[in-house]
Amino acid sequence: MEPSLAQLHLPRRTLPLDRRALAICGLALVVALAAALVAQALGALIALCTHLAWYGRFSLEHVEAWANQRGAWTLVIPVLGAVVVGVMARFGSRAIRGHGIPEAMEQVLVNESRIPPRMAWLKPLSSAIAIGTGGPFGAEGPIIATGGALGSLLGQLRHTTAQERKILLASGAAAGMAATFGTPVAAVLIAVELLLFEFRARSIIPVALATSVATAVRYAFGGDGPAFPMPALAPPSGWALALYVCIGAVAGVASVGVTRLVYAIEDLFERLPIHWMWWPALGAVVVGVAGLIEPRALGVGYGNITDILAGNLPLAVLASVVLFKFVAWAIYLGSGTSGGTLAPLFTFGGGLGFALGTALAVALPAAGVDPRVAALVGMAAIFAGASRAFLTSVVFAFETTQQPMGLLPLLGGCAAAYLVSLVAMRHSIMTEKIARRGVRVPQDYAADPLDQLHVGASMTRSPVTLRAGLTAAAARAWLASGAPGTGHQGFPVVEEDGSVLGVLTQREILEVPQERAETVLRELVAGPPALVHPGHTLREAADLMTERGVGRLPVVEEGTVGPVVGIVTSSDLLAAHRRRLREQHQPAAPLRWRRAG
Repeated sequence: MEPSLAQLHLPRRTLPLDRRALAICGLALVVALAAALVAQALGALIALCTHLAWYGRFSLEHVEAWANQRGAWTLVIPVLGAVVVGVMARFGSRAIRGHGIPEAMEQVLVNESRIPPRMAWLKPLSSAIAIGTGGPFGAEGPIIATGGALGSLLGQLRHTTAQERKILLASGAAAGMAATFGTPVAAVLIAVELLLFEFRARSIIPVALATSVATAVRYAFGGDGPAFPMPALAPPSGWALALYVCIGAVAGVASVGVTRLVYAIEDLFERLPIHWMWWPALGAVVVGVAGLIEPRALGVGYGNITDILAGNLPLAVLASVVLFKFVAWAIYLGSGTSGGTLAPLFTFGGGLGFALGTALAVALPAAGVDPRVAALVGMAAIFAGASRAFLTSVVFAFETTQQPMGLLPLLGGCAAAYLVSLVAMRHSIMTEKIARRGVRVPQDYAADPLDQLHVGASMTRSPVTLRAGLTAAAARAWLASGAPGTGHQGFPVVEEDGSVLGVLTQREILEVPQERAETVLRELVAGPPALVHPGHTLREAADLMTERGVGRLPVVEEGTVGPVVGIVTSSDLLAAHRRRLREQHQPAAPLRWRRAG
């Protein structure tokens, strides 16, 4: 019986967007609103914990922990907070340990973007306690993780695919970042570079809408100014721009050292003969000592970043802040507590950049190096090198300062840091932990070579076919004859009018029992057939092969069931990848110029 067009198994056409994308956009807006409100709540919760721990009062006003000297209590308060976080990790969820983004990446890559619902409240609460009691962390990692957990939760409550849950997770994470810093474009980019691992319309649009809503919520709460205000900058000279790139390269080297040190400290904690629940308390002892010597090392420290960018800190004070905050952060983070990395890295990079810029301004006054621009480049470049979020680092530094004249130095400096990091380090501070667990993290987002080629350009034309009325015995005899065409592994089975019934492989023909030797081939075909048209892409053909569990597809003209005009096999798909490898690894002969005459 000939198959009808309605019965055919054809590839699904790949569309940039479909109606389902509209529903995901709507859900992304809901997630964005929730994440933005949670971001505001987390800021208030950090303030509350800070007031309770360091001032002994109930208030939601923003305050720095270091502004109130507590004497010997400075050694005790961080430890008490660390004990609480350790207990929450032990009896709540171990996933609250760390700075949030790697954990979200792992859920995207290995768990189909399913984050346990309890993370939506455990992560922000533990982070608020750790930061409020003096932890030298930023709030960005926890709020990104919390926003991602909210998006994942909504995706799990609805009938969504793993791809759609990933989009909702990324929308929530990006919305949390945008609501915290007012950086909608950087939030979209961090979603692309660290969570989505792709750049497609169906994922970018919901995330962009989410960050727009979250930023509007931030504005509604009175946060319409730059997160890190700094004086207006002048356009850089050519020599200054070159030196800013060099500063970015130095920051890249520093980012490699920071990453390796953090994980070396984490490895040392792994060797301790006590339960990991108590490790944060040990790390908090170092925080207390650092805070006793340099109070500015305590807490989030966004004010430190603003002072560095404005040039308000003398070099001696700057060196003290950077040194003690770095030591406290590296050891406390390595101990497995809960907190973010962006603000500390910005502090280290900003301090390094300002110091280098000051030295260059003295040594090479004609170059016109501005230490404030050098600080801006340094803080963005060290994050670019450590996180490998290159574009995010550039745009984030620009959006948080709103200084357009800093954009070109940022681009050059972050590119240099990114280059150094890629050459010197296999994994980033975001991926080292999950890479150790065997998770492969994508780093390059390239166009699919199978999506760039049509079946018609890659298929084998005029394939060998078998008549549907041929018996299995006759087909076996023909295969045994060694005639031309018998070397193929599969053959389309066609009726007299050319319509395709399906494909039979040599193995299927040869394994027909002897008592069924006179069975005609049409009765051996399991239909209806899986076919493709010349206009389908190789990606669509490969997807159909995977869905149907076959290694070859007959090609017919669109709107017909035959005749067969070609056949596409798995070997043709590999040929497309061979072309990609050739273009990537085989250099062409250099062009040689010939003199006329």
